[in-house]
Amino acid sequence: MGYSQHQSFYLRDRWLSKAIKNIEVNNSFFFEKDTFEKMGLGKNMVQSLKYWIIATKLFEEVRDNNQKYHQITSLGKFIKEKDRAVKYYNTAGLLHHSLTTNRDISTTWYWFFNIYTETVFTREEILRDLTKWVQNREKRVVSENSLKRDIDCLIKLYTSGGSAADPEEIILSPLYKLNLLEERNGVIYKKEAKIDKGNMLLVGYTLLKYMQGRNLRAISIDDLVHKEELLGKLFNMKRSTIVSLISDWTEHLEYPAVFTRTNNLDTLRLPEISPEDFIYYEHERKVEKVYDY
Repeated sequence: MGYSQHQSFYLRDRWLSKAIKNIEVNNSFFFEKDTFEKMGLGKNMVQSLKYWIIATKLFEEVRDNNQKYHQITSLGKFIKEKDRAVKYYNTAGLLHHSLTTNRDISTTWYWFFNIYTETVFTREEILRDLTKWVQNREKRVVSENSLKRDIDCLIKLYTSGGSAADPEEIILSPLYKLNLLEERNGVIYKKEAKIDKGNMLLVGYTLLKYMQGRNLRAISIDDLVHKEELLGKLFNMKRSTIVSLISDWTEHLEYPAVFTRTNNLDTLRLPEISPEDFIYYEHERKVEKVYDY
């Protein structure tokens, strides 16, 4: 599992676009000594960005005959073609999905959104609970400072995180627009994602990706609410909101989901389409909506 590999820098606006642009030209770009000079970022920031492109699942690191390079993923190709500046809410949601399902790379994100059940807490309380969870699962020792850096970075990633004393710190993360966390007077609140039928791209990708990874075709509404890597956990969503979204999906003109009831259990059967093909289709339907922030 991975902790504190972000050099304490949360993902900034335009960073991913810079990474995509440079890797397009040279897929070994991040493994060269003068990368930070070419990007105009500090060495630690470059190392941070190298982490974020893997944690968000836009690229994979490949070794071939002792040569390392980055290979773009299917999700990376979609974002590169359609929204590399991450202007849209749905695109930010896709990045959030990647982070919170990437257990081996962004372990604290996985824990916070899939396992941690508290909705109101302080940084000290998160650190205490995360430390307990890590100690129960890791054979190696993970320092408290590493976990603290993860928590601080995670909170900044979803809040303004600004500091007038540091110009770089007032640059927002592309995930800020999701409004999943709020910090007031030292207390952090988990908030329900503002997702409606205009975000079917994100809803469909989340469910289809889950089903694809487990070779499933149907899933219960209860699982959508309570299971790891699904809507209730990843997006802090209430059952009523999820049911409403699924109802919208059953009316999809080309790829509708189907509700069935077996033994008094509400079950959802998904259409036969890959997660990647679905988001391309939804994008072409022009259902993306820009959220002011």
